Amino acid sequence: MNSSPVHLDVQLGRLRLTNPIAVASGTFGYAREMEGLVDLSRLGAILPKTITESPRQGNPPPRTVETTAGLLNSIGLDNDGIEAFVTGHLPYLGSLATQIIVSIAAKSREEFIRMARRLDGLPGIAALELNVSCPNVSGGVDFGTDPALCEQVVAGVRGACSLPVLAKLTPNVTDVTAIARAAENGGADAISLVNTCLGMAIDWRRRRPILGNILGGLSGPAIKPIALRAVYQVARAVSVPLMGIGGIATIDDVMEFLLAGATAVQIGTANFYDPTVCIKILDALPGALAQLGASGIGEVVGKLEA
Repeated sequence: MNSSPVHLDVQLGRLRLTNPIAVASGTFGYAREMEGLVDLSRLGAILPKTITESPRQGNPPPRTVETTAGLLNSIGLDNDGIEAFVTGHLPYLGSLATQIIVSIAAKSREEFIRMARRLDGLPGIAALELNVSCPNVSGGVDFGTDPALCEQVVAGVRGACSLPVLAKLTPNVTDVTAIARAAENGGADAISLVNTCLGMAIDWRRRRPILGNILGGLSGPAIKPIALRAVYQVARAVSVPLMGIGGIATIDDVMEFLLAGATAVQIGTANFYDPTVCIKILDALPGALAQLGASGIGEVVGKLEA
């Protein structure tokens, strides 16, 4: 066993994180809600709730339903818009001693570009994550299911701002590697895999769907094998770093994603039932790396023996 100090810092293109543990957008609010529960400065990165250019009311309720092994949500990107984020949330987020990756969603390439230009250069923003894969809003996955559109959006944002760009992709496609290569060709610094899987729940006694929007995005343990598969496949198809997302709740989950090819991970649904889960995983990470004789994250990324 290697007794050397373990280094947890990682590099995602132009974005450096002090450790690979981040919280996924939509699961940590705007971070202020978690103050007092979590030492926010220890996180590798925080991704606040996805924002859009104009305010959105979101989808009709009910918006969430628990399933056997996960959570279905149909929030519909409910938010107050980019200006409310800049004036109301960014000052606090920017004061935190961690990297803030702002998640943005848009209805068109031009809207993505306008948002990127608005956010470029603002204090406290380390990178942008392009949410081209939300399954429960109209047009939410268009840019994440068509390689040409995905490349155009990423390239447009990359050319419009100086911030590192991450593309968050959907698993709801036949070949995720084709979309990932398009994002890489567009200039993405890293690729986030995966967003939620499209699903539904039914109340058979009432003969009605449970979610107000009928369909929603499934997250949690149920989608972990799908996310692992996507990371494994994409890691062999592109050269840019990956952030693994989907059902991560333990140190074992994190190590599996690293071996599959992820350089960092985002933890989502697990935050709802254990807000301290990221810190627990972070505390366990050096020991897990040491078990593999590794002194840094890069020594295990993509080292699955298959």
